[in-house]
Amino acid sequence: MKDKSLKKSEMTRREFLGYSALGLASLTVLPSWTMQNGVKIAPSDRVVMGFIGLGQQGNSDFYSFSSCPGVQVAACCDVDTIKTERFARRVKEWQKKSGMNERCDKYEFFEDLLGRKDIDAVGIETPDHWHALVAIYACQAGKDVYCQKPLAYTITEGLAMMRAANDNGRVFQVGSQQRSGKEFQQAIAIVRGGGIGHVEKIYSKVGDPPKPFDLPEQAVPPNLNFNQWLGPLNSPVVHYHEDICPVVSLDPPQNEKLWGAWRWYQETGNGFTADWGAHMFDISQAAIGMDGSGPVEYIPKGYNGAQYLTMKYANGIVMTEQPYGREGNGIQFIGDKGWLKVARGYIECSDPSLLKKEEKKVGTGEYEVSSPHMQNFIDCIRSRKKPIAPVEVGCSTNTLCCLANIATELKRPVKWDPATLSFDNDPEAENHRLYWYKYRNPYTLPYCPKK
Repeated sequence: MKDKSLKKSEMTRREFLGYSALGLASLTVLPSWTMQNGVKIAPSDRVVMGFIGLGQQGNSDFYSFSSCPGVQVAACCDVDTIKTERFARRVKEWQKKSGMNERCDKYEFFEDLLGRKDIDAVGIETPDHWHALVAIYACQAGKDVYCQKPLAYTITEGLAMMRAANDNGRVFQVGSQQRSGKEFQQAIAIVRGGGIGHVEKIYSKVGDPPKPFDLPEQAVPPNLNFNQWLGPLNSPVVHYHEDICPVVSLDPPQNEKLWGAWRWYQETGNGFTADWGAHMFDISQAAIGMDGSGPVEYIPKGYNGAQYLTMKYANGIVMTEQPYGREGNGIQFIGDKGWLKVARGYIECSDPSLLKKEEKKVGTGEYEVSSPHMQNFIDCIRSRKKPIAPVEVGCSTNTLCCLANIATELKRPVKWDPATLSFDNDPEAENHRLYWYKYRNPYTLPYCPKK
């Protein structure tokens, strides 16, 4: 799947096999005990990881995983060699402080990292349009997968990822960290338990849909393989701009000044609809027992005077993308016996006796570093149980977000059958790029349900 004309960096698979007895073999290949923070870690308790996509999210996820006992990091991969070097240095600093062997091999092409026999699991923190191929190949390579949200760029990609994970027996955790948040778990339990009665409405604030790509073209820096960054993305209007591939430096150290702006454009992402919808819509679905399912009708904002994006469930529940009574993103559940509001660091209910109110100020980026969510993934690798945010959940939430954007772009209602995963006689919606689109040559989507 990679561009063979581009020079591959770091060691090849053959070179790795030659080096294994000298270094990385001590991580998992040899049945020996190792040390981590002064504690002996048995081989059976070790989980060796590789990270693919080394921007802000990749670094945040690494820091979270580094606090999980038994986790070791063997390799990293990115199309930006500066980001790869930055990540490797940070890993080695952590390894040194933890008393581990200092080694983190660097790759430009993710297939080479997936070929490593010593790696048990991978963290995927690439832009969304790469999620599907990397995750599917990881599953086929026998790796367990932690993939950032939203699960995919299109509906069919999410379905293909779900099939690949299940067919290959992989543990697959989606990076919807709110699933592991105490306030959200409490909200889900109260709503599911009937604390506010039958839910009739949900106000879920996530933000605006994506806009057309309008960034001016810039010269590609020498440290970035932009052709590989594009990968399967098939859009003639997308070109390099530093906002979609944020610049960093090593000397002097300078991190990204913004999150990758690719998420805000239709051709490269799904806007706040998916970026925050993968959190708030996700919790909404969980609370009303719709994991693995979803709304049956999507009505875009502005259609026949609709003030908000509206999603209708077959059971009569209506969810709208609108303010929930506080600033910022969050959710309000409205039942026939009361209401409940929840956001990061906040939960409130019309019946205070149902909860112990504990509001706290959430620091910038705090929710992007959710060690409990990562620990749940590591625990499930060992137990082979389903994690708290399995691929099936990520797929249904991703489908919801894509359908909301499809209705928005078509400027009319769209009907969907969650049971058959199909539109209601709607060829225009079925041909929308967010349902399925043909990859750029020579890429193809394995396990694709649409041919």
